[in-house]
Amino acid sequence: MKEVIAAVDFSECSVNAAEHALSIASRANVDLKLVYVLTKNQNQKTIFKYHDVVDEATQLFEELKQRFQPNLPNNSILYKIREGKVYKEVVAEANETQALMIVTGTHGSSGFEELWIGSNAYRIICSANCPVITLREGVKPERDLCRIVLPIDETLSTRQKVPHAAFIASLFNAEIHVLALFQSNMKEVQNKVINYAKQACRLLEKDQLNFVMTSTKCKNPTDTTIEYATKVDANLIVIMTDQTTSFMNLFLGPYAEQMIHRSPIPVMSIKPKDLISVMSR
Repeated sequence: MKEVIAAVDFSECSVNAAEHALSIASRANVDLKLVYVLTKNQNQKTIFKYHDVVDEATQLFEELKQRFQPNLPNNSILYKIREGKVYKEVVAEANETQALMIVTGTHGSSGFEELWIGSNAYRIICSANCPVITLREGVKPERDLCRIVLPIDETLSTRQKVPHAAFIASLFNAEIHVLALFQSNMKEVQNKVINYAKQACRLLEKDQLNFVMTSTKCKNPTDTTIEYATKVDANLIVIMTDQTTSFMNLFLGPYAEQMIHRSPIPVMSIKPKDLISVMSR
């Protein structure tokens, strides 16, 4: 069965993200799995009476399970403690269970072992094959998604995020705001973006989803998207990771990194399919 995975290091930010994951799991009628990764070669600290980190994590998971379970009456709250590199283990768990998505905070400050949410959120996004929702520290969105912003640009991959946005909108009966963005003054480029946006709207209409479409010229797509999402009181922004590959490494594109780092609204990141094929070779 598909499940929603929440990466947890027991910081307030990660527990907040887990609560967000809980609301999605409830709507999708799937299990919620909380994943903690015990990293090697580090000073291991606990918070309460336990001297062993695994015992401490288990106790904290049990407390979260009791707290969350009433909100997921038809499914299970599961938890898993893995050992290794955080982003690799979280992604491996998602791959092994064919997870619906991963939800993670972008900062952590629990005093429980070495903080790893912040430093690993970007790596999880870069490595995961499923959608990843990130929430910045201090962001406590409405759990019921009402409005989703879907920025569309001139890249070929921009439309790949439409089915993902449509799926989560269908869970919450949310309205999708298709935002056509173009930086170029060239009419040909602007028309291409508008056509892409109209194609997205046709797909949403076919799925009988509520949507609106608007277009604007911008200098920085991140700034414009965040400003628009804030104005319409959106609960989620859906983006492509616009990643690039090099001989040795995989990097988030500049606008995706800006969005994840700066957005006061949760961000769902989708990896382009052609990039996934490159990584799987």
